[in-house]
Amino acid sequence: MFLACRREFASIISDEGVLVFFLFLPLVYPLIYSLVYNKEVARDVPVVVVDDSRTPSSREYVRMFDANQGAKVVGYAADLNEARKAMNEKRCYGILMIPSDFDEKIGRGEQADINLYCDMSLLLRYRALFVAATDVSNAMGADIQAQAAGAVASDPLPHFAFSIGNSAEGMASYVIPGVLVMVIQQSLVLGIMMLGARRRQRHTAYGNRIPAMTTIWGRALCYMIIYLPMTIYVFLLVPRMFDFPSTMHIGTVLAFSLPLILAVIFFGMTLQVIVREREDVFLLFVVTSVLFIFLSGLTWPRVGMPFIWQVVGGIVPSTWGVDGFLRINGNDASIAQVSTDYLMLWLLAAAFMGAAYLVEKFIDGRNSGNNC
Repeated sequence: MFLACRREFASIISDEGVLVFFLFLPLVYPLIYSLVYNKEVARDVPVVVVDDSRTPSSREYVRMFDANQGAKVVGYAADLNEARKAMNEKRCYGILMIPSDFDEKIGRGEQADINLYCDMSLLLRYRALFVAATDVSNAMGADIQAQAAGAVASDPLPHFAFSIGNSAEGMASYVIPGVLVMVIQQSLVLGIMMLGARRRQRHTAYGNRIPAMTTIWGRALCYMIIYLPMTIYVFLLVPRMFDFPSTMHIGTVLAFSLPLILAVIFFGMTLQVIVREREDVFLLFVVTSVLFIFLSGLTWPRVGMPFIWQVVGGIVPSTWGVDGFLRINGNDASIAQVSTDYLMLWLLAAAFMGAAYLVEKFIDGRNSGNNC
């Protein structure tokens, strides 16, 4: 096992492509993603108002909208065309249009409408404007109902929201832990596949001297030595560098990372059978990266996916790793509280270890025949 581990270290050090996957990606990509998402929320998004009502009620709505932290009224426009011109020139990212019958409908006790047009080039701006319009509409509606009913207080039962785990309510605090799991998996899997393709191209066979099971565990030891410290950097140091909310502890990170990395290692060893040339790895990188992100449930809940995609996602280690680390990071969950994800990772590690053993026996057999 030590011999196989030493040989794998020598192969990694002598291969620039593998060094890119094993060192550059996990060291640099988390920084790039964190910089991209560092502005977690949008504040004071510029908005132009088209007020066709021009009544005290419409002016009150605009005043409350401008006072909201998500929006900032930068001016008025005579009509929608003038407002669209301002949006096209990037002087604003939203248009608030108040219809001419706004005050009349309120006076008759009918539902009044507000039209909000948003620039969808950045979802953070859309979210900020949508939340601002919703908050103002709810608050103004409550005041109108209270006045109509003759209530003394417009808000007899106030409510307060507290975001547990994601205090900033930001995109990065939610997305980054999941993305970091994907970085760990993709860099490790693709590096292993590239090493496998290199051995197949050179017809290198170790099976005649080292048993297949010992070989895969020796290589796994090599990868673990590299990636366990990398997980500490990725999940503990990077969030603190960018002040992302994080409740992870080193013990929990290492305990959960162990089955995750083992499952990913044996997953990569199993997939190396489909790679014959090193260049094929880059094609797989493009195809699988986006697919695995969607299957993980990071962008869409897995319970809302068709059953077949839930099954496919269930055999990918990152799916359970993303779910587990999101709970650990956001809710300070313990290993016992993410036991389903934890046990599934161990199960996948055991299953892919058996598959990797069969693949190694197959590749060693073919390489031995070619050498003869």
